[in-house]
Amino acid sequence: MRVRRAMTAAIAGAALMAVAGCGGSGGGDDKPFADKSADEIAADAVKATQEADSMHMKGTVRQSAGSTVTVDLSVDQRKNCAGTIRTGGTSADVRHTDATLYLRGDEKYWRHALKGQPGGAKVVPKVADKWVKAPADDSMTQGLCDKQGLVASMDENKSERRGMKKGSTTKVDGAEAIRLTKKTAGGETLTLYVATEGKPYILRTTSSGGEDPNTATFSDYDKPVRPQAPEAGETVDLKELAASAQKA
Repeated sequence: MRVRRAMTAAIAGAALMAVAGCGGSGGGDDKPFADKSADEIAADAVKATQEADSMHMKGTVRQSAGSTVTVDLSVDQRKNCAGTIRTGGTSADVRHTDATLYLRGDEKYWRHALKGQPGGAKVVPKVADKWVKAPADDSMTQGLCDKQGLVASMDENKSERRGMKKGSTTKVDGAEAIRLTKKTAGGETLTLYVATEGKPYILRTTSSGGEDPNTATFSDYDKPVRPQAPEAGETVDLKELAASAQKA
């Protein structure tokens, strides 16, 4: 079913998100981490972030082709999520609830997302400004509405958070954080900002000096995420659309 595969690829592809970002300046000391190394703080931060019931993530990644993908999303442990994806100069709204993914973009969004996909041009008028409804299997939610998957992808290469150095404290959206930094052999600078008050959540990650600099900021830990399914009249069912296209 080429149309369904094209739509699935567009939805999943639009959600690509490498978690990292840019930080600010500031001063201070390393309280309450005076007795811990930077690597120990980083490990504590990953653990706390994994255990949080929910979080809000906002960040941008520049892809190798020069385009950027920006995600502004709230997500929880049960894969509930709600937010916005921006790519190709346009944006789409995202909701995931009750094992169903909903994506709503305008005509410009879908023309960009389905460019080069089999049957894509015929599909655009049927989905523009509608909530596209699709059963959300792991391939579609991975990296988007899967909180644990997001955190796991951040920590996939554990060597990246080893050999870090403690810096001064700073503010991330008004919250105090300690800055941990590391310079890679390739000249890239990785920075992790960890909350110094309450649980040591990750507040921001950054990657600069490499080919694909990117940024992500995290907030609203443990706040409920309760997306509502759109009204039936506002949705287009991806299965039905694919079946209709196959008969045509």
